[in-house]
Amino acid sequence: MKTEIQKTSSGHISPFEQIRRTNEAGIEYWSSRDFAQVLQYNEYRNFEQVIQKARAACFNSGQRLEDHFVDVDEMVEIGSGAKRMVKTIYLSRYACYLIIQNADPEKAIVALGQTYFAVQTRRQELSDQMIEDERRLLLRDEMTKHNLKLADAAKRAGVIQPIDYAIFQNHGYMGLYGGLTAQNIHHRKGLKKSQHILDHMGSTELAANLFRATQTEEKLRRENIQGKDKANLTHRQVGAKVRQTIKELGGTMPEDLPSVDSIKKLKSKKPRELK
Repeated sequence: MKTEIQKTSSGHISPFEQIRRTNEAGIEYWSSRDFAQVLQYNEYRNFEQVIQKARAACFNSGQRLEDHFVDVDEMVEIGSGAKRMVKTIYLSRYACYLIIQNADPEKAIVALGQTYFAVQTRRQELSDQMIEDERRLLLRDEMTKHNLKLADAAKRAGVIQPIDYAIFQNHGYMGLYGGLTAQNIHHRKGLKKSQHILDHMGSTELAANLFRATQTEEKLRRENIQGKDKANLTHRQVGAKVRQTIKELGGTMPEDLPSVDSIKKLKSKKPRELK
């Protein structure tokens, strides 16, 4: 494989872009064997030491190693058309970024790679943030709509007064948040009393609460539940069921998810971005 930057009619193409692969699902990855050649490591075992440092950095950053370093057996050419099976590692963009940070800085190609992956990683971060923002806006709007439907179903069940509805909502939170009340959640997430919990949730936490609200509403109507106490118990049970599902799937408990900037701030930012 050539390690110099190859030119096309449109200009330069990064050697790291040339060896980038995509699987059938359209997910990009790099082979550690290709990567070692581009970084001019003639002995692959020397490059393995760099990979180990990158793995350690990945683990220390709190990332799942299996999401970024995948050990596989791969057929490679060894000359004269012959091939043999070798151990290799499929790397994510983030893994490549960590490898570049731990590679020999004396090599010019490493300096080039540091620039390439720093820029590309930042672009990906911005893209991911835009997707998260859109999800939050969508889910928060859906939460508003379904809370109105939930309030109507609760009213039909006998939850009439505002104080009763506040208690009813608290039971839903206690089920989903392992016994924590709205006040407890505010304190745990560092929110002020005037800040609305839902406005400071990421998309994952919003989705869990939306599921809690929709399933409680349907259960109240479907079973024609009557009485404040029964409505409260239903809301708490549904919340607890959603929590159990999250646990079984290995997800993060909602009280452990970080609070984020207010959705109001995000909504005010959108018109400026469009403009």
